[in-house]
Amino acid sequence: MAPYKKKHGFSQALVIPGGFAVLSLQFTPDSVAQHKVYVKEHRVRAEKTTNRPLDRTLFVLNIPPYCSKVVVKQLFSQFGTVQSVSLMDQPGSSEPEPHLSNVFQPAKKQGFKVGYVVFEKGSSISAAKSHPHDVPLVVSTEEQTVKTGVQKWIGQYKESFIPPDTLQAKVDTFMQDYDVRKDKEEELQKEEAEKQQEDEEGWVKVTRGNKGVKARPHSEAANKRTLQKEIRKKKRKELMNFYTWQHRNTQKEHIAELRKKFEEDKQRISVLRAQRKFRPY
Repeated sequence: MAPYKKKHGFSQALVIPGGFAVLSLQFTPDSVAQHKVYVKEHRVRAEKTTNRPLDRTLFVLNIPPYCSKVVVKQLFSQFGTVQSVSLMDQPGSSEPEPHLSNVFQPAKKQGFKVGYVVFEKGSSISAAKSHPHDVPLVVSTEEQTVKTGVQKWIGQYKESFIPPDTLQAKVDTFMQDYDVRKDKEEELQKEEAEKQQEDEEGWVKVTRGNKGVKARPHSEAANKRTLQKEIRKKKRKELMNFYTWQHRNTQKEHIAELRKKFEEDKQRISVLRAQRKFRPY
């Protein structure tokens, strides 16, 4: 980045309504067009986080899409040592960014950003606000080249491919952590099952903890076992009822068959008696 030199003593800072100071950005030293950003000291009473100290934070508006955190840090480093830089789509309270995988990253929004630049010293804010508006800050130099257009897309495309060794190492690490968590869960379940032993009649053995406090007998494992036992009892009862009904039905059918056979025998005996030809009298 082109360092700020004092030889432009006739130039003055430009302050617009709202207390914002205007800074000019020039993409390369040979560029004709300039881009304007607006800076102001960050003073929000509702800000409770320590990531944005009120006396060392510079609020920046209209940051172009080609300026990343690294570029913004290098741009404002000429005013003093920069401690941190955060870029957001719109102004708001600083919230911790969710921890995402380094392998699979969601697509980032492309557009103008707002930024919060935290310096190590409060005097750097005054230096940035008093910078002459007609002395542009150079974004891309020979020491630090900023890629745009097709070159930027090609670089992002190449960076999107994860080396197989790196991906395999991350997978192995995840699986090791998963195995450790599973072993701990199994040990806890085993200890809980030993503490909450239930006999066949449904009684629960209550044990004492380390401090002599009675452990709660109603654990998840005990409730699950009790529910399974009730289901088994219900099924057994239904099965016994079915067997009882089947036995009664079989008895009824057997009695009816015996009665039918008895009636047939009576009729046969009557016929035989009527057909007897020997009559002694």
